[in-house]
Amino acid sequence: MTKKGSMKPGKKNKAEEPELEPLCCCEYLDRNGEKNHVAACLCDCQDLDEGCDRWITCKSVQPETYERIMDTISDRLRIPWLRGARKVNISLLPPLFLLPVFLRVASWHFLLGVVVLTSLPVLALWYYYLTHRRKEQTLFFLSLGLFSLGYMYYVFLQEVVPRGRVGPTQLALLTCGLLLILLALCRAKKDPGYLRNPANDDRSLSGSQTEYLNRTGPEKPKGFPGADPAGGLNNRGPKDEPKGCPRTSAGSPATGKEDWCAKCRLVRPARAWHCRICGACVRRMDHHCVWINSCVGESNHQAFMLALLVFLLTSVYGITLTLDTICTDRSVFTALFYCPGVYANYSSALCFTCVWYSVIVMGGMAYIFLIQLINISYNVTEREVQQALRQKTGRRLLCGLIVDTGQYNRGFLRNWHQFSTLGTHPFHHPAEDIV
Repeated sequence: MTKKGSMKPGKKNKAEEPELEPLCCCEYLDRNGEKNHVAACLCDCQDLDEGCDRWITCKSVQPETYERIMDTISDRLRIPWLRGARKVNISLLPPLFLLPVFLRVASWHFLLGVVVLTSLPVLALWYYYLTHRRKEQTLFFLSLGLFSLGYMYYVFLQEVVPRGRVGPTQLALLTCGLLLILLALCRAKKDPGYLRNPANDDRSLSGSQTEYLNRTGPEKPKGFPGADPAGGLNNRGPKDEPKGCPRTSAGSPATGKEDWCAKCRLVRPARAWHCRICGACVRRMDHHCVWINSCVGESNHQAFMLALLVFLLTSVYGITLTLDTICTDRSVFTALFYCPGVYANYSSALCFTCVWYSVIVMGGMAYIFLIQLINISYNVTEREVQQALRQKTGRRLLCGLIVDTGQYNRGFLRNWHQFSTLGTHPFHHPAEDIV
């Protein structure tokens, strides 16, 4: 009797567990965890209807309504895929349509080119500060960078190569440079050195459950006195450790003051920081780069520098080939600023506009590359530079272009040797380096 009674609850629980039905190619789980269909993307749009009604009646629309409308659009914008429709990130789409339109409009006249090419960096910076202030991940800049590479190469093949001044060897070199950029970007997009907490790993979640949890976000830790609500760093000693939370070490040395991350619930080694955009701690974090939509840390810093270097060399080479083709008998520097008759032909005007667009982008990347070279030479990360400037603990040189914290600087050659061996083996810091 006891055996029978003990079997009944097990059968009951097994019967109560609902079996998850497989999703067809057009079905998905929406942000509320309910099953929905791609064909119903225009149904039950209360926020959009309310926004349209207020716009038609000339009434102001609340910012919260705009956010709900964008959330609804981003949740329902999907394409059919195996085992459920895949979400399409809205931030991927604007560069695909706006960049060709802007560049072709700028090719109509010299003044239009000045206005458009001046406004593009302003709009990009505005969008960067908007997303950076909200601490949001965005694929806009990654999409803009990749599409810019593809579109510049397309214009080069369509407008420059047919003129006969670019040989097969030159075209092959330019193509190899483009492929090397993509390979370096793929390597830089990999794990930058995230610190993992084994206690928080949950491998029993299915794909749909993981997607739903990623949308709702991780549960905020409770019971952390003194924790930064904005996700900032929180240094603690052992006595300040909250009760009930396991203290997991992530390669921290035994000596020195431990750095406790209240978000990831682990002890970080020296020079590791928490990225509020990625939501994880990164070893030797330099900065969060919007162009790769990832952090630059110990494991991908070398690939990031390689991508910048190859991009600059390939851009200079492509600009030189283009200017030699559309502005003959002139030096590259002279043709960049004075190329008479270039707007008489629309094809030449489009090439000249793309050249100046490439120069603007290359200038921004060259500045980032220069700052990185200086930081590596002084063995300091961009995150440490910003902290030293806020706390006024760094030594500023060359009008603030160089910031030397002095904490990890071991000399030019040793600093570059340490950078060249990042990720190959754990680097043991002296006792005075432990934070």
